[in-house]
Amino acid sequence: MRNGAIDERSLPEASAPHGTRANSVLRPIVFGANDGLVSNLALVMGVAGATSEPGIIVLAGVAGLIAGAFSMGVGEYISVQSQRELLDYQVAFQRKQLREAPEQERAILAGLYLERGFSPEETAQFVNAVFDEPDHAVRLLIFEEVGLDARSIGSPLSAAVGSFASFTAGAFVPLLPYLLADGAGAFFASLLVSLLALALLGIGIAALTRRPAWYGALRQVLLGGVAAAVTYAVGLWVGIGVG
Repeated sequence: MRNGAIDERSLPEASAPHGTRANSVLRPIVFGANDGLVSNLALVMGVAGATSEPGIIVLAGVAGLIAGAFSMGVGEYISVQSQRELLDYQVAFQRKQLREAPEQERAILAGLYLERGFSPEETAQFVNAVFDEPDHAVRLLIFEEVGLDARSIGSPLSAAVGSFASFTAGAFVPLLPYLLADGAGAFFASLLVSLLALALLGIGIAALTRRPAWYGALRQVLLGGVAAAVTYAVGLWVGIGVG
């Protein structure tokens, strides 16, 4: 299996649900934790490269945690709420179009399904059935024309809270050793537990995206390790220059 390709043997039964609604909640949680872990690991390593003073490292880590958590929470709320507001606008506009230009909307929907290989008879039967229920027609036309679907958007508040909490948890991992110790021991402990957490998170992301566990773990460790190494090198260079 190359490049983390999906093995069909690992897929659920064909009758199993897709889990779209669950994924709309899991996505901000999983990726919030990833962002918190990677960004604060890089921040802590960068500051540690510039100075060995534990108070400064802790201060930078706490500041990164708080600022990042609020940024993630607010960003997720605005992102999801904006999608919902756009959906509300599109619903109102689509209903207006159905009232004032129903034949135009019928033609648009029919054209889409004719392009997909439906026969004219099948298309006419399908479009007539859809337009018998105006709410169904609105939802389908919005999905086909704009690509918006309420089922995949989720709750802005849930996304914000989940993202805030998961970012905080992830960002706390590289900071914890510096709250318990200092010096080289805290540095290597921070790096080690962060890489371990990245591997576990990668396994979680792989489960969410149906990729092999080894692929998710290796990808997270490599990317997080590169970020930590680069910021540490920059911090070391800055620290030497300032010193």
